[in-house]
Amino acid sequence: MLRLTPAFPILGLIAFTATAVSGQDAGVPGQSAEESIIAACSGPEHRQFDFWIGDWQVADTSGNVVGSNKITRVANGCGLNEYWRGANGNNGTSLNWYEPATGKWYQLWVGLGLYLRLSGGLEDGKMVLSGERETSQGKVIDRISWIPQADQSVRQVWEVSRDAGQTWQPVFNGLYITSD
Repeated sequence: MLRLTPAFPILGLIAFTATAVSGQDAGVPGQSAEESIIAACSGPEHRQFDFWIGDWQVADTSGNVVGSNKITRVANGCGLNEYWRGANGNNGTSLNWYEPATGKWYQLWVGLGLYLRLSGGLEDGKMVLSGERETSQGKVIDRISWIPQADQSVRQVWEVSRDAGQTWQPVFNGLYITSD
């Protein structure tokens, strides 16, 4: 049985998908590769971030639309893909997934001149992912929280710390509203 490795979780997700699709080590005897993939990613942990799925307009705290975001389920339900388009034309994308071997959610983001590698999970009903990166001014910790709201919108709060998590400065505070 193929195990996903914490050091390279995205490679583990790709390897798992490729192995299952090829029919090798498909998982449960009597199941097709596709059935094994679907079963492997159908647990409740894989649905913890589903509140973020949708087509969204994103507004800042003043109500100004700052962009749009489309979040879709990918890889037979094993991950979420984000497509960000800022109102000023910038864009970015992320791949998000739950890894059973570590019990964590992961996000790889590229865009806006940033490359983020985040991990974490649900904390008090909100998804909280964080990660460290090097900058020209030293190490920075990024912490991003997605908070489902009672009206089905989602609040996203991005904070950074330059002092190993002792203090946090806001970078972004946006409200995701369905763009029906």
